[in-house]
Parts: sequence; C-alpha cells; structure tokens
Amino acid sequence: MAGILTIDIHTHILPEHIPNWKEKFGYGGFITLDHHKPCCARMLQDTGKFFREVEDNCWSPEKRIRECDQHRVNVQVLSTVPVMFSYWAKPQDCLDLSVFLNNHIAGIVNRFPKRFIGLGTIPMQSPDLAIRELERCKKIGLAGVQIGSNINQLNLNEPQFLPVFQACEELGLALFIHPWEMMGEKEMQKYWLPWLVGMPAETSRAICSLIFGGVFEKCPRLRVAFAHGGGSFPSTLGRVEHGFKCRPDLVAVDNPVNPRNYLDKFWIDSLVHDPLMLDYVVQLFGAERVALGSDYPFPLGELEPGSLIQSMPYEADKKELLLHGAALQWLALDKQRFV
Repeated sequence: MAGILTIDIHTHILPEHIPNWKEKFGYGGFITLDHHKPCCARMLQDTGKFFREVEDNCWSPEKRIRECDQHRVNVQVLSTVPVMFSYWAKPQDCLDLSVFLNNHIAGIVNRFPKRFIGLGTIPMQSPDLAIRELERCKKIGLAGVQIGSNINQLNLNEPQFLPVFQACEELGLALFIHPWEMMGEKEMQKYWLPWLVGMPAETSRAICSLIFGGVFEKCPRLRVAFAHGGGSFPSTLGRVEHGFKCRPDLVAVDNPVNPRNYLDKFWIDSLVHDPLMLDYVVQLFGAERVALGSDYPFPLGELEPGSLIQSMPYEADKKELLLHGAALQWLALDKQRFV
C-alpha cells in the first residue's frame, strides 16, 4: 500500500455470533447479537433490550480490510466494544466471556498478522483472575489489553488494581484505557450527553486517578494510551495543575509530583475532531505521544480514519509519528512487521 504506514490504535470488534450468556450463567445483563437482516445486527441486552445497531464491519475482518484499503489504513488495533467488559458480572463468568472474546481477536490477528494487532479484555473486578488472563493474552499473541476508565465506579488508583498494572508492566503488555459507565449518565440522558460530555470527563478521570494515585511512579515502564484524545484532560490541564498547586492538601495527598510532568509518560489517540485541538495536543504532548485513533466502526469516531492528521500542514516526519510512530512505541512493535 502506497504512502505512509498507517496504524489505527482505536477500533472495536465483536464476534459475529455471541453465546447466550444469560442462559449459560443463569442471570442477565449480557450482550447478544440479533442478525435481523443481511450485513446488519442489533446489539441486545438479554436478547431484548436494544443497545446499538451494528453492520458487518463490526465483525468481518474481510470487510474491515476492504474499508481500511479505501481509507489508506494499513493496520488496525482491535479491541472489544466496552459494553462487553462486564465488570458487574460474577468474576468467573466475566473471565469466561473474556476468554471467548480474546480467543476471537487472537484468531483474527493470526489470520491477518500484517493487518491487525489485538488487545484483550480482562475481569478487572477480580485482579487475580485479571492477571491470569493477562498472562494468557501474552501467550496467544495479543499486544496488550483494553480496560475501562473505572471499575464499577471505583477509580483506577484503588490499591487492588495496582497488581494488574504491575503485571502489565512485567509482561510488556500495552494498556488502552477507554471511557465507559460514564459518571452522571443517568442524570443526562437527553441530547446524547453521556457520549458528548460524560466520555471526555471519564477519560480525564482515569488520567487524573493514575497520576494522583502515583501509579505512573510505581509502574514507570507501564505503557498506557487513553482514548478520545485524552478526553477533557488536555484542555483542563491548567486547572488540574493549579488545583495541585493551590490545594496540595486535597490533590497531592498520594503523589507530590506535578501532573504536568507526566505528559511524556503516556499516549493519547488523535480522536479530537478538530484541527485546532489536534494541533494543541500535538504541541502539548509531542507527536511521538499522539497516535491515530478513529473509534472505527462507530459514527462518533472519525469517519475517514487518518483524514484529520493528513489534512494538517505538518512535515512528513511529524505525520509519520502520528500515523504509526507513536503507535509502534506504545505497542513496543517493530515497523518491519508490517512492511
């Protein structure tokens, strides 16, 4: 494929056929797919409650490859749809579901190793089981895992999650943090506000929790990327830093390091939908810390992945960092694997 190698770190996938988990586990809340017409399916909770309509590019690697070729995207990093995390479920049941999803993604990567990279999902409500599945993810060829911005409304700095981050670090697995279960969601159902307002806040919540909780200090080799351009964190960094300075008795209780010092300690994706904002985060973090992410195949994502980066008046070396260099650094992968 001509042009700059392009890697999209933020894409979601589902198996075409999902078991009836309610029947298997004896209680509800799980997602199934209702293939009610060709190339299209309804995501349903408990085979009844409508969640979202998806097309076959949500499960067909062949369809994804055709669309990637149209968009000049060489490689997609695959992760599950966050609603599948199922942290609310019984830990062993969540592990079973995670194994199913992870095997599916690993199978696609094995079939198309130059086109896809895989991220797993793990039962974060049980750190012991999560670490067990982390180790298996490594064995089956996944490059990392995706987790939510909170775990049943517990922030990521809670001490029970630290062993999971330490295991990621020791195993050399990348970590992708995606907003979900948005705070205040029940109070702002109208106007799609959970997705427009809640998601950016959730991502900032996760970043601040890891910074203020000292997780980056305890796990200095942990490679973390945050979805949706870091959410509201980049635009509110001044406020966050000011709060750290003016009320250290409230903010700096677990970590005395200025939050601005962590801008070169993690990655964000490029999904900001605005050239001014993209330029701002590139200046703030550096192009080596901003990786193309589209949220493919969902409509709130970038409909032509990479088009915003390609439209920017950047030199070729900066575009290379944004289109694949930052992604390869985060994933600890060699460019030669994909050329």
